[in-house]
Formats: sequence, C-alpha cells, structure tokens
Amino acid sequence: MTMLKFWAVCLCLILIQPVYAEDAGHDAAVELSAEEQHATGIVIGTVEPRALNETLRIPGEVVINAYRSVLVTPRITAQVVARHAKLGNEVEVGQPLVALSSIEMAEAQGALILANREWQRVKTLGRQAVSEQRYTEAHVAQQHALAKVLAYGMTMAQAEALMQSGDASKATGTFDLLAPQAGTVLQDDFIVGELIEPGRVLINISDESVMWVEAHMVLTASPKIDIGSNVRVSADGINWFQGTVIQRHHHLDEKVRTQGLRIEVPNTAHSLHSGQFVEVEVVTATRTPELAVPSAALIMIKGSPNVFKIEDGHEFHAEAIEVGSTVGEWTVVRGGLIAGDEIAVSGVFHLKSLMLKSSLGAGHAH
Repeated sequence: MTMLKFWAVCLCLILIQPVYAEDAGHDAAVELSAEEQHATGIVIGTVEPRALNETLRIPGEVVINAYRSVLVTPRITAQVVARHAKLGNEVEVGQPLVALSSIEMAEAQGALILANREWQRVKTLGRQAVSEQRYTEAHVAQQHALAKVLAYGMTMAQAEALMQSGDASKATGTFDLLAPQAGTVLQDDFIVGELIEPGRVLINISDESVMWVEAHMVLTASPKIDIGSNVRVSADGINWFQGTVIQRHHHLDEKVRTQGLRIEVPNTAHSLHSGQFVEVEVVTATRTPELAVPSAALIMIKGSPNVFKIEDGHEFHAEAIEVGSTVGEWTVVRGGLIAGDEIAVSGVFHLKSLMLKSSLGAGHAH
C-alpha cells in the first residue's frame, strides 16, 4: 500500500510540472532599469505602420564623377619648375597648380611682345597714315601671336599683362598651369625638374561632393529600373546614402552579361571614396503601409514568434504575436500588437535568458 501511494505521488508531480513551468514562463517578467538596458545593449522601438517596399540589392563600385573632373596637361614640351599643389589638396578655380618653363613658350611670348608693339604703333597712326594692308597685317599678326601663347597654356589675363608691360625680359618661357575647376587633387604624378611631353597628365582634379556608383545587374532576372529612380548605397550595410539613377548603359558586359547602372550620390561629407565596393538597394515595387517590426526583434518561445513588450519603462513581457510576410529586414504583424506599442528591437536573446532564469523560480529577473 505504501509503495502504491509513493508511485501515485510521483505521477502527480510529473503531471503538475509542465503546467507549472508553462505558467511560470508566461507570467515571468524581466525588469531592467534604463542604465541596465543601455549596458546590455537593449534598444527600444515603437511599433508603427511602415511602407515595406520590395527592393533589389546589387553590387556596385564608387568611381569619380567624370562630369566633375578635369585632367591638367601641358600642350607643349616643358620642364617642371615648381609644384604649387599636392595630392589631396582642395583647390579653387584659377589657383596655380604647377609652374613650367618652355623654349617654345619663350619664343611665343617674345613674338607676342613684338607683334603687339607693332599693332599699337599702327593703330595709333590710324588708317589714314598707313596702308590698309599694313593695318590689317599688323592686327592679324598680333592676334596670331596672342592665340599662340593661349594655345600653349597662358591665360588671357597673363597674356594681356605681358602685352601691357611690353618688357622683353619677361619673355622667359615660364608660365603656370591653373586649376580650371574647384575640387580635390587626386593625382600629381610628376617631379620638379622633369621634362614633360605634351598631353602628359600632371594634375587630376575632381569635385568629390557628388560621386558616381557603377552598379551591375543581371538583365533577365531584374525588373526595369528607370532613369530617375531613387536608390540607397552603403559600404557597410549600416550607413546608407541616397542616390539617383542617372544613366543605364546600352551594352552588356561581355564576360558576365550584366547591364550597368550609373548612380549619382551626394557626398558632401566625403564618406565615399573612389574604388570602394558598395551595395545598392533599388525599390522595385511599393506597398501599402502595414504594421511591422524589425525581424531582429522576433524570438521563438515554445515554437511561436514573440516580442518583448515594455511596460512602465522597465518591465519586459514576452508577447506572442501573429506574423505575416517578411520584407527585407522587417516582418509584418497580423495580431498581438497595436501601433504605439514599445518593444525591444535589440538584445532580445539576453532578455530571453533572463526570462528563463526567472521562470525557474528566481522571481522577476534583473
């Protein structure tokens, strides 16, 4: 009889235990102060309707904006006399970049001084004192000499200053290459004293406030993306930059059969740099706003999706919810939450561990 009572008691304990554990788990609450939440990496978010647009993510690379870049090159053979700008410098329009010296420029400068003197003399005498032919020839010679020094690399202001001085000692062949636009010096591949041939790139200037991203997508598997479409660009998946599709390439990459997209991205903080690999997110379809939570906020408890709902600013309760589709990093909520509810969107695994500890009999977890 005693043995029978013993086994009956054991059976009752076995039957009662699951009910106790389940009730304890349901009622368990985790209490954490604001300081404890911060220390454990718990972040609170508000549940609200969101337009979960369908997106496509494709790889891309940051490149310089060729429409905002210039290459500074000499037009005649010249020797580098001095460097006025260095790699990484920010330069303004008209700022001297490099000083050059050239025999051809010296000859052209001397010819301009002589031609201008003759033209000023003839012009002062007037058409009544000189023949029409001499008047015309003097004017043409002066204009030809002026065009030559301009073609060689002098600016109009420099040439006019040389003509006004009329000083032959200034026909030294030395002249400065000036910045044709504002921007950052991305290349300065030369050495002082080096003899430079025409067409050699000495300075590369680019305005990096607006960059390009060249993205590539498989044409057959991708929706049509129109010029003007808004996109997002990120190098780390955390910080995103807004951009706009400005061009679609009209030829496919012969090796991988992808079509290129050119995206313009404002870069006023200079966070993007040429050569960076990035991820491009393109919205391919828009949806009506729906109640949604970050997928990272969901945690499975007893086989069902739950979130940790916060009450009174410091109590976290596991709340079973009904979920719908997942779009990107968000999950649609069909039931269990309403707009305005506050939930933990980060640190949910830590909260679950504290909840389990509490359900084992420790009371409210801290």
